[in-house]
Amino acid sequence: MAKHKLEYIWLDGYEPTQSLRSKTKILDDSKFKGKLKDCPMWSFDGSSTQQAPGNSSDCLLKPVALYPDPARRGNAWFVMCEVLSSDGTPHPSNGRATIDDDDNDFWFGFEQEYFLYDIDTNKPAGFPVDGWPDPQGQYYCSVGARNAFGREMIEEHLEQCLEAGLNVEGINAEVAAGQWEFQIFAKGAASAGDQIWIARYLLERIGEKYGYAINYHPKPLGDTDWNGSGMHANFSNSALRTAGKKEVYDEICQKFKPKDRIKEAISVYGAYNDQRLTGKHETQSIRKFSYGVSDRGASIRIPIAAVESGWKGWLEDRRPASNADPYKVAASIIRTVKS
Repeated sequence: MAKHKLEYIWLDGYEPTQSLRSKTKILDDSKFKGKLKDCPMWSFDGSSTQQAPGNSSDCLLKPVALYPDPARRGNAWFVMCEVLSSDGTPHPSNGRATIDDDDNDFWFGFEQEYFLYDIDTNKPAGFPVDGWPDPQGQYYCSVGARNAFGREMIEEHLEQCLEAGLNVEGINAEVAAGQWEFQIFAKGAASAGDQIWIARYLLERIGEKYGYAINYHPKPLGDTDWNGSGMHANFSNSALRTAGKKEVYDEICQKFKPKDRIKEAISVYGAYNDQRLTGKHETQSIRKFSYGVSDRGASIRIPIAAVESGWKGWLEDRRPASNADPYKVAASIIRTVKS
């Protein structure tokens, strides 16, 4: 009887940034037929993940999405899970449970930037042990051994994401040395978040083989003339996709402008984001809000493609940091657009 390896994946309760956790369950053909409904609830020690006290440590894992695991031999799967408290209610760390998108009217495309960090030097890939590489400019969408660093790992990550059934729409080298990006699109906020987290999990796991840690800090090189890392959130709903006039776009963008909305957004758009949102390096200041057509220095960019399509398309919120939880980002955007 065949055995199936199910890697249950969840988010811990660490602050200010959550990390991925996982463990493996083995099921045989009599219990698992390759469907999400076949994945049983499971539990874990929440006292070891900042999600429960030691004297009442059980937390529950609720399977919510299933993907093939491309790295393990045989019958292997990723099981993305929500964390529930022992009474079956969503745990406070469970951002997915806050999404209000039952009909999947909202579509999201996340642009995930990150740095590869050499675990021996604790510097980005391509940085010399002493000093600095050539200034940024030559690395964006680059090719060549003096410009693109870690490509072998990046290509393996892309292949495994596709084999896992993730809807990756592209990858590219980014502005700084050792900085890369992948893009994922999904119809439905929960699905988009699931796929980003699975792609992050794959990236971390592949990094184990290559000796690279994944650095999601939005400004890992500090107050220097090197770009930070974001997770730009491209989003649309039926109103944006069918608008047909500028006024609809203006009305939705204006919903993000009130101070309480800015405060809410920044609270879930990633830790240390004030170091990135300075008004420099293609960002707007964290203290300001703006939007504009093709404006990469704005809080929200209206893509020129939407304008040329007769004001039908999407918006790009450029503020989310690379370490943000896509579930929480999507949930905040949906609340704002629906307000």
